[in-house]
Amino acid sequence: MTALLVVVVCVLFLGIELAVRAVNKNLEAARVRREREAVLKSPVRLEFAEATPSLVRVEVPNAKARIIAVDDEAIILDTFRKILVLSGFSVDTVQTGPEALALVRARDYDFLFTDLKMPVMEGTEVVKAVKHLRPDMDVAVITGFATIETAVETMTHGACDYVQKPFTEEELVAFANRMFIRRQARLEAQAKPSVRVVAPELVDIVGAREYVVPGGMFVAPGHAWARIEDSGDVCVGIDDFARKALGRVERAELPAPGTVVQRGDVLFVLRRKEELVRFRSPVSGTVGGINGDVKKDARAMLESPYEHGWACMIHPSDLSTDLATLRIGKNVVLWYQDEVTAYRRATAESPDGVVRWSTLEERFLAAGDAPAVSTTEEVEVS
Repeated sequence: MTALLVVVVCVLFLGIELAVRAVNKNLEAARVRREREAVLKSPVRLEFAEATPSLVRVEVPNAKARIIAVDDEAIILDTFRKILVLSGFSVDTVQTGPEALALVRARDYDFLFTDLKMPVMEGTEVVKAVKHLRPDMDVAVITGFATIETAVETMTHGACDYVQKPFTEEELVAFANRMFIRRQARLEAQAKPSVRVVAPELVDIVGAREYVVPGGMFVAPGHAWARIEDSGDVCVGIDDFARKALGRVERAELPAPGTVVQRGDVLFVLRRKEELVRFRSPVSGTVGGINGDVKKDARAMLESPYEHGWACMIHPSDLSTDLATLRIGKNVVLWYQDEVTAYRRATAESPDGVVRWSTLEERFLAAGDAPAVSTTEEVEVS
């Protein structure tokens, strides 16, 4: 009865996956079209000065960030330098847009502050050009009361915020610190591993730097996956984390049909020259069959891990107990982020930037049971 319930839940997951995937595809297509239409309506003006005669630069040791400010009023720039340098920022100031763009092209800045009303090149054009040259740079607009509406409009061109003149020292410091905190939070979020739940048939077309979790499948702590078939048997293979970490496999040693295994026992072995890694069984039971294609060519496990690259089929003996030790859906995503972060750290610590299979097995593939989780949680898929 439990196996039947799990099968029904898996079928529901698959139906949700297909529906969400279709909706996301339509939304993505609409978004891309809107962006292309906007580009056609907003051509980027790129003007580079041959020199930057008005440049004033103040470098701060161990600065929080590097800022470039452009305003045709020297007194405003003087105020920026005095306030922001004392707050721990390195600051470059110039009086024209073309000078600012020349510096942006030549140096690495974190923020740009630009006035809106300037004689040579208006702030809106500076914003568009900077976001074209450096999409990663955060841009803020300096505005007076009469141009607040225009300042807000610049956000459609990539500006992230605006500061209104006249401002007090406390207001400017608070504004700069707020931008700094937001930028740090964004960069930290971007540094997290990209992990998402997808339909199994989409796994093979995902980029090499993105990690995916197959919707409706369970994943063991040792990075073997388990899929419950209509017959009640459990199909087992290696997950996306394992295949990316392994890189290349030369031979697979699969168990003989009829072999009895307990959850956590070594189920199959992968080899590459003198190296080997052992994958443990996610469930207890009897091996009912193996994948002959994988036996002939182990590369199939890496090329199509969830479709054609399965390793063996197990007739489970205590499925309800075993499922409580496996992860599914969002629980896998959160765990994957920690695993990928740890793997990247291990790579950085290695003298040659390569994690040996022995280390991979010890730190990632020989893990114990996962915490008990719900097997019926809702998951978002794409």
